[in-house]
Amino acid sequence: MTARNHYQDPWISPRTKISALWTSMLFVFAYVDLFSSFRADVRADIAAGKMFAFTIGQGFLLGVTIYVLVPSLMVFLSLVLPVRATRMANLVAAVLYAVTIAGGAIGEWSYYIVGSLAEVALLGGVVYYAWTWSKTTDAVGSPAEQSRDGVRVHSAPHVRG
Repeated sequence: MTARNHYQDPWISPRTKISALWTSMLFVFAYVDLFSSFRADVRADIAAGKMFAFTIGQGFLLGVTIYVLVPSLMVFLSLVLPVRATRMANLVAAVLYAVTIAGGAIGEWSYYIVGSLAEVALLGGVVYYAWTWSKTTDAVGSPAEQSRDGVRVHSAPHVRG
C-alpha cells in the first residue's frame, strides 16, 4: 500500500486576494512607467517640461501623486475597512483605474499596451472578487476578523475531560 499526497488549497479571504491584486497591479504600473524612461521621445518631452498634453509643474505632480496614492492605499484599505466599504471602494476604484489605464494606452507602444492589458486584467480580478464576495461564510479566521466583518461568531462548547 502506498501513501498518497493530497494537496489542499486553503481558503484565502477575498480581502487577501484583492490586496494582492492591487499590489501586483502597482508593480506592473511602476515598471511600465519606468520602462517609458528608456524612450528618447519620453525623455525629450520631460526635458521640455511636458508629459502627454500636460505641463510638468506642481499641479501635475500633485495630481500624479494622488493618482498613485489611491491604489497604493487600496492595498491596505482592502484589508482593514468594513466589508461593505471595502467592496464599494474596490469596485469604484478598480473600474475608474481600468478606464484611465485603457485610455492612456491608446496610441502607445507595444510594451505599454501589454502592461496596460495586464493592469486592467488585475483590476478585473479586483472587481470580480469584490462583486462575488460571499455574504455568508463558514467560521474561518480569527474571531476578531469574523465579528468585524459582521459574521456571527459561534463559540464551540467547552468539553471537559
